[in-house]
Amino acid sequence: MSRATKREPVGVVTQYLNTEPLLLAYFRLSFFISDVNGVTCKQLCPKVLGTRSRQFKWKCELYFDSIGMGVFKYSVLDFLLICAGLLFLLLDIALDIYAVVSFYQEKDYVSLGILLLLLVGSSFLVQAYSWLWYSYEDFERQTKVEKCLSLCQLKILHVFQLGIYFRHAGVVEMSVRSFLKKRNDPGSIAVYLSHDLSMLRLIETFSESAPQLVLMLTIIMRRGELDPVTVLKALGSASAIAFSVTMYHRSLRSFLPDKMKQEMISSVVYFLWNLFLISSRLTALALFASMLPCFIFTHFFCSWVVLFFFVWQSKTDFMNSPCGEWLYRATVGLIWYFDWFNVVEGRTRYRTMLYHGYMLVDISLLCSLWCWKMITEPPYFVISPLYAVITAVSVVVVYILGLISKIIYYQCYHPNLAKAELKDAFVGDEVDFHMCQPSDEDVTNRSGLSPPAPDIKHNKRMRKLAENFYS
Repeated sequence: MSRATKREPVGVVTQYLNTEPLLLAYFRLSFFISDVNGVTCKQLCPKVLGTRSRQFKWKCELYFDSIGMGVFKYSVLDFLLICAGLLFLLLDIALDIYAVVSFYQEKDYVSLGILLLLLVGSSFLVQAYSWLWYSYEDFERQTKVEKCLSLCQLKILHVFQLGIYFRHAGVVEMSVRSFLKKRNDPGSIAVYLSHDLSMLRLIETFSESAPQLVLMLTIIMRRGELDPVTVLKALGSASAIAFSVTMYHRSLRSFLPDKMKQEMISSVVYFLWNLFLISSRLTALALFASMLPCFIFTHFFCSWVVLFFFVWQSKTDFMNSPCGEWLYRATVGLIWYFDWFNVVEGRTRYRTMLYHGYMLVDISLLCSLWCWKMITEPPYFVISPLYAVITAVSVVVVYILGLISKIIYYQCYHPNLAKAELKDAFVGDEVDFHMCQPSDEDVTNRSGLSPPAPDIKHNKRMRKLAENFYS
């Protein structure tokens, strides 16, 4: 340890505060605070900042809580969720193969073609995002599993739709290492990698799982095979989709300061809100497709064009390349066809109200058309007009319940952070270290300290989405 780090820590920090502008000193403190032995950030803050304003002290404490002192703590629950996610991914592949074989044996080639289109299209979309994100990071790989592959081999794996499985394997590797040793902070890297996986799973959910569930519900309704077991299976599939969205929400929560961590009840309410909204939307689409199967494609394309236009008007800035950004906007249009997804910073209350108003009207029209067709031109299985009306109204009511649950979440559990507060919480790797680092002259004349560069791994993409959600 250098002589400088043996000095009284409070005196060193006070010298920085007295000789530097407050905000710059506020950033610099974090870079050498880990070298000051025996004093934690929370213990240091009140001693040094006793005469400072309450707002500045709060910002310093908030910042100390949010950077290298363990923002991304990898827990046993995170490890179990990652392992469960890998198992469910393999199970999903097995079920997809079973569905393909079943359609082929039943000679239902139309459904088989649609299912294959969904599976292949979703796989190519997810692999494209995985490859683009590798390219944005100059193909830097964090795990031994990924490093064992050359760039050419990595490209071949993505072409053969296997790239995402190596991402899963890399996260599992870092997860295991985080429990075996503490150096090099493997747990933080595991969280960093899992953030990308949560986004990839979200894309896969709305490009494959959601439309696949609509297809299955449509087939069930056209065959008149509605029974309690089938309904429970459909509800379980919808719950799996809502759970994927909730895991995405869990990734966003990791960017909150410790003081503002959300409780488990918030995830429960978040899950219920998405379950109601997604179930209602998928059921309405399936009802419409069961009576007018050809028009569902027209409905999707027209709706997607409108939603894509609004995404384009939002001027998103998520990807690092123009082509990647257009792909992202097209993907958001696809996600919006099923559920809401924040894409820009700031107040989105009016955008959200407009979106849900549009969805509510669209669901009402789809259910009304189905109800009208069931009454005037019933299929070979007959549903009484009363049951048809009850079904249509129930779908709309479930969507309204989802909206009520969403309002409860935002009123009771959503952190109310101002934009400036949120930026402070996320400043980690966004601060230009060279701007904050003192010059050689400053170090010589002031404290003799040379602040080490922070070794903090932040996922900029997921952090940007967290800013969109919490600001």
